Amino acid sequence: MIDLNAARKDPDRWRGAFKSRGGRHLPVLEELLRLDADYRKELGELEQLRSRRNAASQAIGKAKASRNEAEAARLMEEVGRLKDTLKEKEDKVAVLEPKVRELSLSLPNSPHESSPLGSGEQDNKPIRSGPKPKEVGFKPMDHQGLGEKLGILDFAAAAGLSGSRFALWRGAGARLLRAIISFQLDRHIKAGYEEIWPPSLVRPEILVGTGQLPKFEADLYKTQSGEEGQSLYLIPTAEVPLTNLVRERILSAESLPLKWTAYTPCFRQEAGSYGKDVRGLIRNHQFDKVEMVWITRPEDSPAALEQLTQDAEGILKALEIPYRVIELCTADLGFASRKTYDLEVWMPAEGRYREISSCSDCGDFQARRMNARFRLGPDKSPEFVHTLNGSGVAVGRLAAAILENFQNQDGSVTVPAALRPYFGGDRIQALRASS
Repeated sequence: MIDLNAARKDPDRWRGAFKSRGGRHLPVLEELLRLDADYRKELGELEQLRSRRNAASQAIGKAKASRNEAEAARLMEEVGRLKDTLKEKEDKVAVLEPKVRELSLSLPNSPHESSPLGSGEQDNKPIRSGPKPKEVGFKPMDHQGLGEKLGILDFAAAAGLSGSRFALWRGAGARLLRAIISFQLDRHIKAGYEEIWPPSLVRPEILVGTGQLPKFEADLYKTQSGEEGQSLYLIPTAEVPLTNLVRERILSAESLPLKWTAYTPCFRQEAGSYGKDVRGLIRNHQFDKVEMVWITRPEDSPAALEQLTQDAEGILKALEIPYRVIELCTADLGFASRKTYDLEVWMPAEGRYREISSCSDCGDFQARRMNARFRLGPDKSPEFVHTLNGSGVAVGRLAAAILENFQNQDGSVTVPAALRPYFGGDRIQALRASS
């Protein structure tokens, strides 16, 4: 949620921020500023009326105590008139307040001053590259064709169970995913992250806290009413439950930073993407991911983003996967992010890089929505924390990258050396698919 008080004081700064994001949110900002001004005006008048009513009520008691019946009657008549006016003002405030909140929740984060200006993904800025793609003397297969040939990927079986855009892994393929998950978690734990195993179903307000609701409800899977009469949502990423661990809390400054990692299945309807990336593992409704989340002091979040990104990069470096790091321009930032680095892996069959991790500094945007704060000392006022998150990394996409980058001309796949202790072998050979 944007800092509405700052937007009131310097609206032109926020107009510039949203213009740098492409400008489509500017009408919402203007409507918010207008409604907020109306709300504060009505609220101020309401508070004045309440003050007058309270003063008149106290004066009635004094008039009666002094047996000044005429004055008491006059004051009672005034309180009666104020009651009707108060009701009108309270009704106006009750209508305006949720409208202001709704508009506030619909606006994205303001880009950080260091994020490169741009109008779209073509203006994203290359930062650095990892290992270079290897030259091979044969035409590489894509991961779906290769996985099906090896008998480790079965999209037909998945479609029979769940429909399109789901994957089923068999035998060595299932073992490969398990190895990738364990490998990533072990590395992040060694880097100082606490492992969490969170629920995959959360309440609506949890998704409001991290920014998925209300804007992205069409992308979410929603259950029917649960035990408490409230619908729950399947998480689109472990960022949602991990970040909300500090919801409605005041932390001590000494406890920061907090660093969490978690493996979870993730669920997204991918609304509006039909006809795009329908083949393979790039854009599925259910996928697996290891997530990293940081909770920091405001002054520490820029450095934390650099370290979080390096932690995600470390996975790709250790596995010797060709990759590059891209800094997103202002118009390509995610809803909750003020600064983002994307990690992209090389996919030989496509001859292009594909996103596998997005590492973002959200500043205090999510903290305001969650009311997550910290206190520098017992006599200090609470301040909002800063939140960061990043894929560490997407499991299915990493498996796809391994299949494509480590395939051999005979159709087998060499398992990266760092993964072999987890996988229990050095090669994936063709297997007969189960009937």
